[in-house]
Amino acid sequence: MDTRLGEYVDDFTRRDWQTLEPGSVEDPVRLALVGAGWFTEEWALPGIERSAFTEATVVTDIDADAVEAVASESDVTGVTPESFRAGAVADEYDAVYVATPNATHLEYVTAAAEQGKAVLCEKPMEASADRAERLVEVCADAGVPLMVGYRMQTDPVVRRLKDLVDAGFIGDTIHVHATMSQTMLGELTGDPDQWRLDPDLSGGCALMDIGIYPLNTTRFVLDADPIAVSGHTRTEHEAFEGVDEHADFRLEFPDGVTATCTVSQNAAHASRLEITGTEGRLVLDPAFYEREERELAVERGGVRMDVEVDPVHQLEEEFAYFGHHLLTDSPIHPDGRHALVDSRALDALYESAETEDIVRLRE
Repeated sequence: MDTRLGEYVDDFTRRDWQTLEPGSVEDPVRLALVGAGWFTEEWALPGIERSAFTEATVVTDIDADAVEAVASESDVTGVTPESFRAGAVADEYDAVYVATPNATHLEYVTAAAEQGKAVLCEKPMEASADRAERLVEVCADAGVPLMVGYRMQTDPVVRRLKDLVDAGFIGDTIHVHATMSQTMLGELTGDPDQWRLDPDLSGGCALMDIGIYPLNTTRFVLDADPIAVSGHTRTEHEAFEGVDEHADFRLEFPDGVTATCTVSQNAAHASRLEITGTEGRLVLDPAFYEREERELAVERGGVRMDVEVDPVHQLEEEFAYFGHHLLTDSPIHPDGRHALVDSRALDALYESAETEDIVRLRE
C-alpha cells in the first residue's frame, strides 16, 4: 500500500464520499417512506433521523395501523397508498424510499418517478430481472435519480476492505468465500404467513433475501461483475414450501476469479466474507448484518492484524449518502444499472438450480 498503516487505521471510518459539512445543511432531503414494516420502523427511520442530510416527512403502507403507529411516533404525515400514488401530498417530500415486498417495488417507484421524485429502492429491485429492468427504465425515462439500498457499500469497514484490495495489499485476488445465515422465522417473525415465503411477492427466499448480500458485496469489493453462475437450492421445512430455504452458489468472474457462497434462512445466525489473494488474505467476520460489531482480519507475509472498530449505524450511512448526493447533485452509486446485474444473476442462479447447468450472464 502507498499509505502508512497508522494513517489507514486512524482514518478507518471516514466518509470518503462526503464534501458537505453536516452542520451546513439547513434544508435536508425530505423523504416519503413507502412501507412501514419492522425494518423501516427499527432501522430506516432511526437512520434517516441520525443523518444530517435527510428527514422523514411522509409514510404510507397497506397496513393502516402500521402507518398510524409510525406517523404518531415520528411526527410524519400518514397517507394511504392510493393517495400516495395520486400524489396527494407530493409537495411534502423530495424523494421516496421504497421498502415494500419485492414484487410491489415497481408500482411505487413508477408513482414516484411520475411525480419527479428521486428514489431509494430496497434490494433486490424487484421479484424478477424483467420487472427490475422496467423499474430502471421508468426512472431513466422520467430523469429521476435511482439508488438501490446496498447498505454494505456505504459501510466504512467494507469500503476500507475494498481499499486494501484496490491497493494490491493481498496481491491478485484468487477466490472469495462468503456465507450468510439466519433462523428467519425466529429472528424476523415467527409467523409463516409473510411475504418472504410467498414466491409471487418475493421472487424467492434464501437467494433473493440474503444471497444478494454476498453477491453484491463481492462485486463491490472486486469491482467486477460475474460472467457465469451456478447454484443449488434446497427446502426441507414445511414453512418454506414453494421457496428456497437454503442455497449455495458459485460466481465466475473475469481472470479466473471465483466466489463460493452459501446462504440459509433456517440455520444458525452467522455471516463471513473471506478474500484470498496471491500475497495475503482479508476476513470480515461477522460481515453482513446491520446490528453487529465487525472485525477485519488482515493477513500478509505471515503477519496478521485484527482491526476492531466501533460499528456505524449502517442505515444512517446509507441515507446520509443518498441525501448528500441529492443535495450536491452528484452521481449516485449503486444505481439501477448496477443493481440489474444482481437481478440477472439471481434469475440465472434459479435457472441453474433447476437445470443443474452453469448459466452464462449477458454483458
